[in-house]
Amino acid sequence: MRHVEVVCTGNICRSPIGEVVLRAKLAAAGVDDVVVTSSGTGGWHVGDPMDSRAAAALARRGYDGSAHRAQEFSSNWFGERDLVLAMDSGHLSALSRRGGRDLAVPVELFAELDVPDPYYGDESGFDEVLTQIEKAADTWVDRLSH
Repeated sequence: MRHVEVVCTGNICRSPIGEVVLRAKLAAAGVDDVVVTSSGTGGWHVGDPMDSRAAAALARRGYDGSAHRAQEFSSNWFGERDLVLAMDSGHLSALSRRGGRDLAVPVELFAELDVPDPYYGDESGFDEVLTQIEKAADTWVDRLSH
């Protein structure tokens, strides 16, 4: 079983959307040997559900994010993950500072371009982020299928 971790700042917007979408797309593609979880670089929201606007954006497209509870990424996890996906270049840098660059686990951006943080905007930002994440998830499904 392979383990993919999706990381953003507080684990209530971007990374849980990435987790839910990637998990659903892998299942739809019949890829059943990948576990997808998510976390944040900070612990401000540990134990909280995802932002209600993120959950609503997911629900509008047929995804269920209701089970999500935020958690903070632990450097110990590098040895337990096969791939760590950062939502933006700031998260990529934070993960590298935590030791990710010294380990064999790949730490990469989730999408070709940074996924913007929709937290301080309105609902439309969550839909835009979801669209970007869905497109990027298709690429990861293709890569993880082989």
